[in-house]
Amino acid sequence: MEYLFAERFDGVEGSAIRAIFSLLGDPEIISFAGGNPSPKTFPADKLAGYAEKLIREQGDSVLQYGGTLGTADLLGQVQKLFEAEGLSPKKEELIILSGSSQGIDLLTKTLINPGDRIIVESPTFLGAIQTFKMYQADLIEAEMDEHGLIMEKLEKQIVQYQPKFIYTIPTFQNPTGRTLPAERRKQLAALAEKYGVIVLEDDPYAALRYAGEQQPSIKSFDRANQVVKLMSFSKTISPGLRVGAAYAPAEIIAKFNLGKQGQDVHTSNLTQQMVCEYIREGAYFDGIAANCAYYAGKLDAMYAAAEKYFPQGTKLVKPEGGMFLWAELPEGINATALFEEAVGRKVAYVPGTHFYAQGGHDNTLRLNYTMADEAEIEKGMQLLGELFTDGGN
Repeated sequence: MEYLFAERFDGVEGSAIRAIFSLLGDPEIISFAGGNPSPKTFPADKLAGYAEKLIREQGDSVLQYGGTLGTADLLGQVQKLFEAEGLSPKKEELIILSGSSQGIDLLTKTLINPGDRIIVESPTFLGAIQTFKMYQADLIEAEMDEHGLIMEKLEKQIVQYQPKFIYTIPTFQNPTGRTLPAERRKQLAALAEKYGVIVLEDDPYAALRYAGEQQPSIKSFDRANQVVKLMSFSKTISPGLRVGAAYAPAEIIAKFNLGKQGQDVHTSNLTQQMVCEYIREGAYFDGIAANCAYYAGKLDAMYAAAEKYFPQGTKLVKPEGGMFLWAELPEGINATALFEEAVGRKVAYVPGTHFYAQGGHDNTLRLNYTMADEAEIEKGMQLLGELFTDGGN
């Protein structure tokens, strides 16, 4: 039967990472391909205890339908977390999300008509690319240097293309790991004010800092109320809980409220309250510190192995945190074409082309270091180095 699918699916491809997972059924494969936090960082015992206690003592509420904006308890805790960043959200400027990716979808649904333009970093989060294409947006790629978006070039694109919004991951960017310096964040907020354009500040990795100084949120410079900030508990507690939050102008939150009602009604009351208990108990920041200590050594091991084994002329970005290492191989080495050969050699990565809205850049790749142990990192990076050096021959 021929199905009459909606035009919004035209040009939308499935997640490259999900497709890659289907090739990784062999437990012997060392995978640097995912974007998952390590299960060893999950506070499983604590979460199990919270769930049991909440169902026993508050079952009538946590197992029931709830308000779309979120539980009052978690909204209060999220407000305090934002205040700890130096921000001043009002209650009407907050909503709890089923993961921060829902915020990307809701803002796109709120603002974008087919053909409207969005400026995205080049490269950027492929999940965001999928969402934007689903709503038939025209994606404009903004060039980055080693510090992220280049404000002079970005301003010219704002003037030329008049985007509905700018999408940025300013801290430990996915996929490159780059961090936008404070001065550029201030400049970006000023550009948003000058040209009346929304900035979507997607910030799921900021807590995972292993070195350097914390950078102020773009939202902290937002005098004109033009910045929508997303945060997530997926990287700091557990992605399976599906809990995040948005801080945005009240008018936008009101639209999020309507949009979310039609998506999932509300984020699970049970998982919201589990997150709330974890924060209220004081475990949240201790857990982040433990996670950072656990991941820092893995990042160091992967970066050192890349320098040791990858072909001469490879350009690496060493982040101060987050979950990813980005590599640009010498021209002529096609990481996209070599992917299946890599899997055949029992190691996997994500070809960088998937993170570019317009494709190309086949000599780039993203490597995740959170799942493999340090011995696997050493072995896997050696295998990749050999593959890239001999070009798969």
